[in-house]
Amino acid sequence: MSESVIKIGILKLGCVGSAPLLEFLLDERAERVDLETRVVGTGASMAKERCEDAAKELVEYKPDLAVVVSPNASLPGPGAARGVLAESGVPTIIVSDGPAQKIVKDLEAAGFGYIIPEAESMIGARREFLDPVEMALFNADIIRVLAITGVFNLIVELIDSAIQTLKRGEKPTLPRMVVDKEKAINASGLRNPYARSKAMAAHEISRRVVGLTSEGCFVIKEWERYTSMVASAHEMMRYAAKLADEAREMEKGGDSVLRQPHAGDGTIMRKTKLVEKPTRPAG
Repeated sequence: MSESVIKIGILKLGCVGSAPLLEFLLDERAERVDLETRVVGTGASMAKERCEDAAKELVEYKPDLAVVVSPNASLPGPGAARGVLAESGVPTIIVSDGPAQKIVKDLEAAGFGYIIPEAESMIGARREFLDPVEMALFNADIIRVLAITGVFNLIVELIDSAIQTLKRGEKPTLPRMVVDKEKAINASGLRNPYARSKAMAAHEISRRVVGLTSEGCFVIKEWERYTSMVASAHEMMRYAAKLADEAREMEKGGDSVLRQPHAGDGTIMRKTKLVEKPTRPAG
């Protein structure tokens, strides 16, 4: 295996639940010696010009692999960013939410990889309801759901797989996956059947939040109605987080929580007992 350092460029356009911690999922203790990461973002804006400029800035870094994370990858802003990356020839993985499923054929035709978690849901972005504290709480809740139900495990596994092929000097294998409830739970490491059921319920509640937030943000015009509707969506996400937390607590009770730390060389190690050392995969 090559000892060269792989350069990962992460482009953040707006925010979804996977975005805040994405670069840290790949190097949770800042100890990997095989990886160098650069993050470029547009903040809350997803304006076409801002996205395009940010993509150009990322290309200047000359990454070996780019990961673009955004809400609704079918929007003009993320589309403009992909155009820049496609022209550069940088292998690219798109991480987005449910609406991105409508362009998966276009992504494949353009040579992009993609990871689309169905549990990613839009926030209730109405001024009468959403303030900085509510925004932070929603993201805390969805992060807990994505972490415990296995979505983050899959994101790490799929991106790390591409990194490993690059380290071998090969063309990277780019993932193309819509992450549904069964894929997520199977990656969660949860063993207790009741814990798995709770986690699946959390995943599905999170997935259905977008129905209410979309209706409240784009369909309903009367402010009294849409305020109550987006508030109900956030209550759903709060209970999804509680269910996910209950699932993990059940696994703690059986001393069977799956932990998959990275070794310094990027290998994903594994353990399921609290008081034991993580081990490398056989072979």
